[in-house]
Amino acid sequence: MHEVSHATHADPAAERLWTGATVITFARTIASFALCLVGVWQEDLTWLVVGLGVYWIGDMADGAYARRFDCETRIGGVMDMLCDRLNCAAFYLGFAALEHEMVLPVAIYLFEFMVIDFFLSLAFLAWPIRSPNYFYEVDRRIYMWNWSKPAKAVNSSLFAVLLLVTGWWWLGVIIATALVVLKCVSLRWLLQLGLPVPPVTERKPA
Repeated sequence: MHEVSHATHADPAAERLWTGATVITFARTIASFALCLVGVWQEDLTWLVVGLGVYWIGDMADGAYARRFDCETRIGGVMDMLCDRLNCAAFYLGFAALEHEMVLPVAIYLFEFMVIDFFLSLAFLAWPIRSPNYFYEVDRRIYMWNWSKPAKAVNSSLFAVLLLVTGWWWLGVIIATALVVLKCVSLRWLLQLGLPVPPVTERKPA
């Protein structure tokens, strides 16, 4: 494991819920969720796609803001992950409700993204880094396959784009299954690495 640098180290004094980045996170989450609900209500895929676009653009914007204005926090990182999964589920469940042949690939993908990938993403909390974006300080192999820019693109956008463009459910099954395998391998690497447990400290009497 690499030594964690000061630039990627989490600062306990800086931890707070409300930052400019988390405001963007909550705003894009509510907007995207509402658009997806409208899409399901109207049975119109266009609204779902717009909701997905708002989610993607907002997800890039909150991260860019946090890095630009140096307000990355572990609290913000976890909230971003939770909101990602809400927006993701809203789009894919709505998509499967409108396009019934997509139920199987969507089910496999949601299992991968909302269970295995979520566990992997939360693992950064076991080390004093700001977010999974700096997991290369812990293990570069796990980082490259999960949180590098190409890995994020494959896991978050490629699947949706291919389903929307091709309409081939079987291709979605292949990609979603491949992602499950990749995440399971990454999980094995993580468990081999081990998750450090903070030392127990005795509480001083009040």
